[in-house]
Amino acid sequence: MDTMDRKILAELQKDGRLTVTELAARVRLSVSPCHRRLRELERSGAIRGYRAVVDPAALGLHFEALVFISLHQEDRDTVADFERALAAVPQVLQAQRLFGDPDYLLRVATADLTAFQELYDQELATLPGVQRLTSTLVMKHVVDERPLS
Repeated sequence: MDTMDRKILAELQKDGRLTVTELAARVRLSVSPCHRRLRELERSGAIRGYRAVVDPAALGLHFEALVFISLHQEDRDTVADFERALAAVPQVLQAQRLFGDPDYLLRVATADLTAFQELYDQELATLPGVQRLTSTLVMKHVVDERPLS
């Protein structure tokens, strides 16, 4: 990946709806080479896809929490069962497996505190292999959706 590829990626992260012509103009490249580079970035997996960034509040999701989960054991079957069940919980916006303790960090969005408490008690606490749950509430987003460089 060279400097021009990085410029293309930077522009697309700002506005993923750019046409190839607009993108080429922004990175100061003619359309054909820009299009070839764009297709190669897509083919290589550097660009994983295109999507709309939706404001959770527009969908009535005004409450966000970070949930930390520790499993009682981390054998292959327990981890696989936990991750499969977790993937089916639509309120989980992001989930990362961590080194150390806790084992997982979840970003969860719900309508309000009552909906979060219900999710926490009825779904998250009952996931396979869960030993301990702790959570903290998100006050505000300071850095959100930062482009990669």
